Amino acid sequence: MCLILFAYDCHPNYYLVVAANRDEFYNRPTLPAAFWPESPNLLAGKDLQMGGTWMGITTTGRFAAITNYREKGTHPRTLSRGLLVREYLCGSESPTNYINTLNDRGTEFNGFNLLLGDTQGLYYYSNREKILHRVEKGYHGLSNSLLDVPWPKVSKGTKALADCLTSEELIKERLFEILADRERPADHELPQTGVSMEWERTLSPAFIVSPDYGTRCSTVLLIDRCGHVRFWERSFSPGKPEQFHELTYEFDISRN
Repeated sequence: MCLILFAYDCHPNYYLVVAANRDEFYNRPTLPAAFWPESPNLLAGKDLQMGGTWMGITTTGRFAAITNYREKGTHPRTLSRGLLVREYLCGSESPTNYINTLNDRGTEFNGFNLLLGDTQGLYYYSNREKILHRVEKGYHGLSNSLLDVPWPKVSKGTKALADCLTSEELIKERLFEILADRERPADHELPQTGVSMEWERTLSPAFIVSPDYGTRCSTVLLIDRCGHVRFWERSFSPGKPEQFHELTYEFDISRN
């Protein structure tokens, strides 16, 4: 993922609300969200190039999502960061125990931000900061820097998410509208992450469109206070945000 907006344990009806965009090269082969045949309790898309995923949830309530940490000088021989999401979701370790194992493995991967959770809590870890955080109740945003760093699309998206959730009814379409925002901020508002100014501009909106790279899918996830999960994914035609295929899944988290 490259933008994750989420409301954690701060809504009367919903334990967790997630609105997220995955940005990737258009030619990277991908499967849309589905329950995996080899892991039937796991709902996630799949990166066919490396076998990992960017976001997923299990029928037992394990949740994970990842973003890249944008920086100059990545290493091509490192492991795919999406393998971390798959590994956690297919495993049984608690979020804290799993994250503690990453302190010794951080150099195996380029920079990442990892959200991990279960029915007991939600946690954040970056191998560029190397600190385990228990996520506080509230509205949060994560892009390609650390959690809640106020990049324009993070600040704008988090505020829009909070405004959306003030209504008595949660509107799925409004969450997708937030993710579809293509407005670019002014140059002086952009972060300096080591890429060119032209590329900073391209990457600055919530929904990215460029000739070879852009937003491949948008996901909305709702977990209510009774453990009922609703999951929507919109997969887009390359560079054509108005053309998409939508998938919907619903299930109840198993408390066994």
